[in-house]
Amino acid sequence: MARLMLSLDGQILAEYNMNKERYTIGRLPDNDIRIDNPAVSGHHSLIINILNDSFLEDLNSTNGTYVNGKLIKKHAMQHGDVITVGHHQLRFVDSQDGEAEQDEFEKTMVITPSSQGEERIRRVGVAVDQAAKAVAGTKRTGVPDNATALPKAKLQVLSGAFAGRELELTKALTTLGRPGVQVAAITRRSEGYFIVHVDSGKENDYPQVNGVPIGPQARRLNDNDVVQLAGVKMGFFES
Repeated sequence: MARLMLSLDGQILAEYNMNKERYTIGRLPDNDIRIDNPAVSGHHSLIINILNDSFLEDLNSTNGTYVNGKLIKKHAMQHGDVITVGHHQLRFVDSQDGEAEQDEFEKTMVITPSSQGEERIRRVGVAVDQAAKAVAGTKRTGVPDNATALPKAKLQVLSGAFAGRELELTKALTTLGRPGVQVAAITRRSEGYFIVHVDSGKENDYPQVNGVPIGPQARRLNDNDVVQLAGVKMGFFES
């Protein structure tokens, strides 16, 4: 099933499953996808779904409808197309191609630690254990990790070409980023999920959580935190 991801300034606002034949986009309350903004016409655009194909049409809107930066009147939607309506964007995601895109995202952002990185990963473990002890309020020497009681958690990409993609945090250690640019690790501990800086291309260039650099120490993640790593914003969500 295809879906649309509504965003503004790189922040995901809503997600719509395309399970009906017609979807109207506009400012008025009777639209299927309402965007309450003066730059959007009352009835701005229309999407028609026919079997496995989706077609976009501009409804003579004042400011026009754009797909991938080009003004359109009618357009056959393709996976990854970005519709611009006023100041908002709607990213078209075709579930038939979603698995391939997820693989591409993981190839781009998820790092398999090499043998050369073992010492760095060891330091990550030490930093996280120290932070976990501070959270627990007691020393944890030689106690095995027990993350089974933790709620499930995921990262959802909020900006860039992979906006809307999700990554389940099921491993004890997930290393993310781009080598030579910025790399961080997220670990699961009984006390919660922690993010810690691993490496970067510039000195003291740390990942950010809610707009604040985390520094060299591990930081516990909380539901709805926004992580910025290697130029990509990702939301941390527990369930």
